Amino acid sequence: MFIERIKYILAVVIYGTIGLFLRYVSLPSEIVALCRGVIGSGFILLYLRAKNQRISLPAIRQNLFWLSASGICLGLNWIFLFAAYMHTTVAIASLCNYMAPVIVILIAPFVLHEPLDMRKIPCVVAALIGIVLVSGAWGGSVGNLAGVFMGFASAVCFVGIVICNRKIHDIPALDKAAFQLAMSALTILPYVLLKNHGVSLEVDLRSILIILMLGVVHTGIAYCFYFSGMGSLPVQTIAILGYLEPVVSVLCSAVFLQEALGIAGWTGAVLVLGAAVVSESMKTEEKKTEPKSCSFAPARGQTDGQEARTL
Repeated sequence: MFIERIKYILAVVIYGTIGLFLRYVSLPSEIVALCRGVIGSGFILLYLRAKNQRISLPAIRQNLFWLSASGICLGLNWIFLFAAYMHTTVAIASLCNYMAPVIVILIAPFVLHEPLDMRKIPCVVAALIGIVLVSGAWGGSVGNLAGVFMGFASAVCFVGIVICNRKIHDIPALDKAAFQLAMSALTILPYVLLKNHGVSLEVDLRSILIILMLGVVHTGIAYCFYFSGMGSLPVQTIAILGYLEPVVSVLCSAVFLQEALGIAGWTGAVLVLGAAVVSESMKTEEKKTEPKSCSFAPARGQTDGQEARTL
């Protein structure tokens, strides 16, 4: 699962830079989210066409329910998170959204029938404390309760994404990502039309270029890595590594936007990164006891030709 880990980490790091680029986009965030889904899905389809590869319709039909459900959860996750940003602080909204990994770990033994690795509980707690410190929410007010509710709703949708992806099998990563992104765009479209009805929008060249980059790199490529890795990694690993995203986001703000992070913020970042390193070190030790041949076995849910079709 080493390759899957690398893909997942790359995706999370790429996601963490989205906020940096969004600062320079003049369009509403929900329109950016819609464009991400459309451009990301279209980019993957064009890539497959350039490689003379076709979408596996039998695989999509076989996984249609879970593919559709995960795509809807993805779209709702974006909608609720953006709504949370409108009703409370970014710190509180992000903190509520990143309760998702904790929820995933708690329900995994019951919903996914995956054993709970008790050794990783301290890592999860450390990561959660780190996120609180990084967000700065510990020193501020909660704000509107509606925003808190929306933030937790986005977390629940993220949990749905993880669960649905564990149910999807025998489909190439690119096919899965293309379908899920297209479904997320369809989910967001009614919200965009309703919220922006009669609103005058100003579009500039810089915003267009950034949206294209967000659609291709931060969505098309990143989601291929993301869904490919998520399908086979343990939920504890997904949870802990997922906390790297807000840390990267805050670090980008501190380095490139000169936004003060403070001692608490840097302490939180170290806690999250340390929790991820310790957690993955545990996994490495487990792998050393397994036969070497196991490390070359294809991950469950991965077709024989999937690696050849991964960006």
